[in-house]
Amino acid sequence: MTRLGALIVLGTLAATSPLTAQDFIPLLDAQRRDLLHEALSGEIAKDHVIQITRHHRIQGSRGYRHAAQYVRDQLRAYGFSQGEAYIESFPSDGKVSYQTWQSPSGWDVESAELRVIEPFDQRIVGYPEIAMSLITYSNPGEVTGELVWVGAGTRDADYVGKDVAGKFVLATGYGGSVHRLAVLKYGAAAVVAFLDDNRAREHPDMLQYTGMWPRTEELDRVTFGFNITNRQGERLRDLLLAGRRVVLEGRVSGVGLEPYFMDVVVARIPGSDSPEEELVFSAHLDHPKESANDNASGSAALLDIARTLKTLIDEGRLPRPKRSLRFLWVPEWYGTMAYIDEHPEMQGPALGGTYLANMNMDMVGEHLELLHSRMIMTRTPASLPSAVNDVVENMAQMVDRLNVRTPRGSLSSFNYRVTPYSGGSDHMMFIDRKIPGIMFSHSDYTHHTSEDTPDKVDPVELERSEIIATAAVLYLSDLGEDEAVDLVHLVGANGAERLGAAARRGRRLMTAASGAARGRGWTEAQNVIAHAARWEREAVASVLHFNDGRQVAAAVEAVQGQLRRQEESLTESVQREARSLGIARRGREALADERVPVRLTRGPLDFGLPASRLPAAGAAWYSSPEFTLGGAARFELVNFIDGQRTVTQIRDALSAEFRPVAQSVVARYLDDLVRVGVVRWK
Repeated sequence: MTRLGALIVLGTLAATSPLTAQDFIPLLDAQRRDLLHEALSGEIAKDHVIQITRHHRIQGSRGYRHAAQYVRDQLRAYGFSQGEAYIESFPSDGKVSYQTWQSPSGWDVESAELRVIEPFDQRIVGYPEIAMSLITYSNPGEVTGELVWVGAGTRDADYVGKDVAGKFVLATGYGGSVHRLAVLKYGAAAVVAFLDDNRAREHPDMLQYTGMWPRTEELDRVTFGFNITNRQGERLRDLLLAGRRVVLEGRVSGVGLEPYFMDVVVARIPGSDSPEEELVFSAHLDHPKESANDNASGSAALLDIARTLKTLIDEGRLPRPKRSLRFLWVPEWYGTMAYIDEHPEMQGPALGGTYLANMNMDMVGEHLELLHSRMIMTRTPASLPSAVNDVVENMAQMVDRLNVRTPRGSLSSFNYRVTPYSGGSDHMMFIDRKIPGIMFSHSDYTHHTSEDTPDKVDPVELERSEIIATAAVLYLSDLGEDEAVDLVHLVGANGAERLGAAARRGRRLMTAASGAARGRGWTEAQNVIAHAARWEREAVASVLHFNDGRQVAAAVEAVQGQLRRQEESLTESVQREARSLGIARRGREALADERVPVRLTRGPLDFGLPASRLPAAGAAWYSSPEFTLGGAARFELVNFIDGQRTVTQIRDALSAEFRPVAQSVVARYLDDLVRVGVVRWK
């Protein structure tokens, strides 16, 4: 934070936050904190992890259904009735779409094997003992053929001068991408992929999870492929580079691709006072066997949270929450989109709905000492400012002060970060529907590999994540008027600090530039401050979604006024510095674009859009240096389409949240969304 920002925080919010930096006041009362610490069990959750990882949980597969039935049966054993815990199924055949998301095909395979038969005879890998060895969504078949090395195998240039027709190809690219070119375009018979990065070199016997993910028009032409280890892949590659002839034999038995279903397990605890208002826990249940942290850990944590709350409420040790609690175990992205498509009522207050928050548990049990990882809790993006962020952060600080230990758990110290928004999981679906979603996650070298096994899941870390998420939801569900006033002041104090940091970032946009660009930097700095201040005021106002009492409304108005005064002071400070540096403020590089886009679909757009529906020439722009929008920025661009903002206003919001972006880039992206039919001009 700048020195000026710090002075404003101390001056304008002295009455709001009269604490020293070392002080901490938890939002949750000690009685509920201690009850959750006692009742939630990372040990029970770890047992669920082990059971879930026994299933090969591919989206749309029979193996996934078996895992879903396990979760439902456990919920019934914990006392949930048939009306309180059930499975909703959605057709999944690779053809039906839910909004812009094509469903994955159903899939079922019994066995598979890959062998070298020349220049020696050796079994390389087999399914189902190593489930990830078979590329997901492979079809049955038998092939004996030569092996051809194609490098990454994901570009046309990789196939120049190589005859792959009817043969196996060996590649280091993602299995499905290699198959799309090698088999579907150049006539290869099958694919063998191996991981070739720093992780693989450190763990040469680890193999990567990859899938075909066929498009509708490709379903009838899919063959099969295998994932092998780096050690195996390098041996085969070296034989080929030495000029040796290598012949492989591969076979896959079973149904292969088939029309089937995506199952979503649902559990609900009705609220006592406002049952129509809901807070949602979510976790994706899918991924290959083992896939323990990703995401048996999140699914197991949800099971233990559901068990704990149901038991405590039934025993009278915990009052029934005032709002309803919903638990969802989903096939990642695709199943969540199908569920939201079926339930249009699932939307947040900004869209007139009654779904108030989402805690998305995705990889929450990493053993910190083994994996050198940390827990990450991602904030909602700027398109959805929310007090939920500050509540979760406060609960994490509370857990950091607890001595969470279990008999079979680690002795690790809690290591966590609360970070700006990032995507990559089902919280995206909720955020798109204006339901504030927080992702709980970790990241480590085992992600999407055969090394993601239950021994690397820590009951202590599971329990920490459970306490944070459960405490946040219970607190928000039952938020009383006095608690809400306290929360308003916490969000305001944190918002003042964040606003000071935004002003510092804006100032750097101005001072880091040179020449005429400094003038535009001044404009960008003002844009950053104005948007950040608006978002912080909206975060304060979001407390009213949980309690709109008279005292709460008065506190919101007062704290918003303090943030306005801080905005004015920061703006004046930047202006003074600009004048002292002799910077002349310059206008925009382009005239304002007053067109207003309107969305025609619900849910985040499929990641391939709009490029996947454009002619080749138009799609090429998205792979060029001219296209400067990253994944989070594209997600946010769509979130900012509200039927009111113009192209220029969307550009300004994106630039304030991330970094300055050319209006022409935003306009072309929106034009292409109109071309492919997911947006129209108002």
